[in-house]
Amino acid sequence: MVEKLLVRRAAVLGAGVMGAQIAAHLTNAGVDTVLFDLAGKDAPNAVVDKAIANLGKLSPAPLASKTLAAAITPANYDSDLALLEGCDLVIEAIAERMDWKQDLYKRIAPHVAAHAVLASNTSGLGIDALASVLPEEMRHRFCGVHFFNPPRYMHLAELIPAKTTEPWVLDALEAFLTTTLGKGVVRAKDTPNFIGNRIGVFSILATMHHTAAFGLPFEVVDALTGPAIGRPKSATYRTADVVGLDTMVHVIGTMAETLPDDPWHAHFQAPDWLQALVAKGALGQKTRAGIYTKRGKDILVLDLEAQDYRPSQPELEPEVAALLKERDPAKKFAALRASGHPQAQFLWAVFRDLFHYSAYHLGAIADTARDVDLAIRWGYGWSLGPFETWQAAGWRQVADWIAEDIVAGKAMSDAALPDWVFDGREGVHGAEGSYSPGKDAKLPRSSLPVYQRQRFPDPLLGERFDPGETVFENDGIRAWTDGDGVLVASFKTKMHTVNDQVLDGLQHAIGLAERDFRAMVLWQPKEPFSAGADLAGALGLLQAGNVAGFEAMVANFQRTSQRIKYALVPVVAAVRGLALGGGCEFQMHAARTVAHLESYIGLVEAGVGLLPAGGGLKELAVRASRAAGDSGDVFAQLRTVFETVAMAKVAGSALEAKELGLLRDGDAVAFHAHELLHIARQQALALAEQGYRPPLPARRIRVAGDVGIATFRMQLVNMLEGRFISRHDYEIAERIATVLCGGEVDRHSLVDEDWLLRLEREHFVALAQMPKTQERIAHMLKTGKPLRN
Repeated sequence: MVEKLLVRRAAVLGAGVMGAQIAAHLTNAGVDTVLFDLAGKDAPNAVVDKAIANLGKLSPAPLASKTLAAAITPANYDSDLALLEGCDLVIEAIAERMDWKQDLYKRIAPHVAAHAVLASNTSGLGIDALASVLPEEMRHRFCGVHFFNPPRYMHLAELIPAKTTEPWVLDALEAFLTTTLGKGVVRAKDTPNFIGNRIGVFSILATMHHTAAFGLPFEVVDALTGPAIGRPKSATYRTADVVGLDTMVHVIGTMAETLPDDPWHAHFQAPDWLQALVAKGALGQKTRAGIYTKRGKDILVLDLEAQDYRPSQPELEPEVAALLKERDPAKKFAALRASGHPQAQFLWAVFRDLFHYSAYHLGAIADTARDVDLAIRWGYGWSLGPFETWQAAGWRQVADWIAEDIVAGKAMSDAALPDWVFDGREGVHGAEGSYSPGKDAKLPRSSLPVYQRQRFPDPLLGERFDPGETVFENDGIRAWTDGDGVLVASFKTKMHTVNDQVLDGLQHAIGLAERDFRAMVLWQPKEPFSAGADLAGALGLLQAGNVAGFEAMVANFQRTSQRIKYALVPVVAAVRGLALGGGCEFQMHAARTVAHLESYIGLVEAGVGLLPAGGGLKELAVRASRAAGDSGDVFAQLRTVFETVAMAKVAGSALEAKELGLLRDGDAVAFHAHELLHIARQQALALAEQGYRPPLPARRIRVAGDVGIATFRMQLVNMLEGRFISRHDYEIAERIATVLCGGEVDRHSLVDEDWLLRLEREHFVALAQMPKTQERIAHMLKTGKPLRN
């Protein structure tokens, strides 16, 4: 039977908010995509054309590069259904109406290829019911695929089979979603709202219920249910505003309609105040007023008693804030339950009812507790899922407390906890797997081949993965191996910043790799790749007047970059998250970079009054010379990169980093963060297998010289006179131009790398000694934000 889903072309049906963004993400991944919607009145594809144009205006951006919008093929149901015949995957994403979806299926069925997979992006409608109108032969290739909004950024994709779906379809689609689109796939049962929204929306309903019961203001509840308990900053009510209050009311109504026998059914109704906001058109962020609104720079929040907005005061009581800082979850939950403070009682009640609901419904909605926890973490951004939280707090004790509250009538439902909760267990997750009520056993993770690409999957509570064999370690890095001939170097510093220990450690590790290994990979277990140089250490040297020590640090940085570039084994950089300043320069010197799509790469030194001096400007000058060839215009190759560096631009994706010249055309882009190490190691071994040799030293670099500097200087004078930049901005940018152009030499002079590295050092050290630069560095360290002075 077919084991792989070969998707050369895909179609998305419905160009609404979700459909257009799903099409965008398929296009990000290099899938030729057709986007369908109704025919327009004036132009056949007016509806889709408008949706595609709107993709470039949305924030966060659905497209990893704005140029990709032109790659989406617009189509309509009236004249273009024949285009479906060439599609291998068709994703339906129209409005949540069973009758509309079924009518569309009947219409497209004759045009869907015999081998193609058809999937619905429904957020909660029955998959079996949707499949019932399909021809018999299509039902075996139909299932639900529920992306979370926004599809490019939200990791979760729920995969929901119909009774007729063939197993190979699910396995092949899971592999495609994981590797090609970078999703975390959870298989859900065909129940209303599936897993993520079933548990997530209940949690919001419980929070709303207890907000009223304890008389707490909305902004205080958001302060309680955000980062303080490991959840996103948007917490509860800000999230509702972002999602849309009308959407929230609709989802709650769907739960009430489709779950009449749920023991919590009485609570499946939108509060009166929520319905009133929707009735008057205050729908949240999209209408600029909902539970919150903004007037000028002030954030206002709805006051139910005054029936008006007032200034937001998200203050936690000191007593409760202290309880939440307790690191031991068992002590924290015991203190919350024992406290007489309404804010503490509120938190206990919200958690208690979430645990109760999740346990009661686990067997009906999911195969294992793992599916629930990962769905909530990936779909709602929680640091721990409900079962992980419960287990960390002490499974047996919390179970007893929940049971006591149910008997005492304090819980939202009097439904008894399932017997399996009390079967002498200490939790649902363990080394052997996660608990399945259906199998009454702990089941291991999926054994599908696609997951063999994840050396370190997203770990659940208590999960530990073999860290590999340590080969070398100092205070800056750990170098380790799995015995496959690849040495992996990971930084140990905060934000993976680069200090002397990292520099010395990397140079030593490269020596070990050359002696004992076939290749080397720079990879971090968690984001970011690297936030750049250790500014605090650099500022300390400057303020102490130790200019010689500062110069030595810069020289060592350059020496490390050159060591990466000219290593006798291939050094591959595996980048995800931020790769700023020195982090960007390291990957620029690697034999190859494998960058996760969500990599934010930039030479940002100008923001702190400096210029790149870890070889970054040198490398850009080398690339410009190579691109221009022996007779081309070097200056023309520098225009874009000069603006990128002088403006401290950060790429919004790995694809954009290629456009900015910070990644090379041959660098690879990975879509799944947990596959990054696997891909980087495979790339490194492939280079080694080819008989890798480092590049020959660049001794004939054509530079733009004094003419190039003068041209950049004229642009900068215009910007200075127009007050677009400050005098110090001018100083920094002029020095960046000087290094990129190879200094005050004749146009098209030939220089070598050492010449450019010396220029970098000289101008970097000169800038670093200026008071305005030191002010910028200090401000960045204190506030995390750039200072313009």
